[in-house]
Amino acid sequence: MNRTELAAVCACAAGLLFTACSSAPMVAAPMYSQAALPAAVQVPAGHRVVLESVGAGDITYECREKANAAGQYEWVFAGPMADLKDRQGRSIGRYYGPPATWAASDGSALTGTQLAVAPAGDGNIPLQLVKANPATGQGVMSGISHIQRVATRGGVAPTSACDAGTKGRREVVKYQADYIFWKAM
Repeated sequence: MNRTELAAVCACAAGLLFTACSSAPMVAAPMYSQAALPAAVQVPAGHRVVLESVGAGDITYECREKANAAGQYEWVFAGPMADLKDRQGRSIGRYYGPPATWAASDGSALTGTQLAVAPAGDGNIPLQLVKANPATGQGVMSGISHIQRVATRGGVAPTSACDAGTKGRREVVKYQADYIFWKAM
């Protein structure tokens, strides 16, 4: 086969490949559905998902005396620190607290108030629905109305001793959760 024939074959093959690829139906990414979630942590109708993220990091607990229970101790949530990534694995911000703060890489950030929780299975922090406060800065967090914490893994309080001898001790546990951000339509 000479160079002219080889070039013609390559051009033909490229054309067929282009035609096959361009005529293939486009498959849209599946839309997030909250249908399988407990009603308590579902976002009300009239809202739409604008951002899906995966948060992975640490939750810190501190051994403290129980309120109104002198001499009794418990592990108390002291705060999270997690990296937020989009569904393609690109870093988009951080989640930290207190107060619970979602901060995007574009400089926008928001805090929120917990509305509800629901069990997520043994060994996992609960699912959560948060009402967002107005965002600071302009960016992806602007206009967010609700945040859901779903698909949780880990993050529960330590099982190690928490008593007068360990009062004030902090322990860090790993966790992961999906954070779904919603806006009003």
